[in-house]
Formats: sequence, structure tokens, C-alpha cells
Amino acid sequence: MSDTLARMRERLAVLAPQALEIFDDSAAHAGHAHANGGGHYRLVITAPCFQGQSRIARHRIIHRALGDLLPARIHALAICARAPSE
Repeated sequence: MSDTLARMRERLAVLAPQALEIFDDSAAHAGHAHANGGGHYRLVITAPCFQGQSRIARHRIIHRALGDLLPARIHALAICARAPSE
């Protein structure tokens, strides 16, 4: 597991996810002009804190948890965030 993936998992743990999958799609974007060294990731997360939250609010929660990894280590992040009841 890469250092960035480990840091992402560590920081997202504060959300107490019931399920967490992170996919590193960086190889598919090799040479992308604006990547600036950051990777491309897909995140699928299920956590109780998303219950009753809008899609935008869920993304903001995730962005706050990841903090300075965006954009230094994460250039692009596709997010699928669900509450356990979904």
C-alpha cells in the first residue's frame, strides 16, 4: 500500500466507516498535465455520519478529513459516500 493510501485510510478512520475502499487510478492518468505529482483516486465509503447529509455535505466532510492531502498528494478524487441505510 502506498504512503498516500495509508494516510487516506488513517484520516478517513475518524469518520468511523463501516466500509471503505480506495482505488488508485493514477497509472491510468500518467502524464496528465495538471497532476503536479498528486494521484488520482476513487473512494467508496459508507459511514453513519453521512445519514441525512446532502451529497455536497458528504464531500465536504471527506475533504475536511483528508485535509492537506488535497491537492498535495491527491490531484483528483471521485467519491461515492453513502449512509449505512442506503
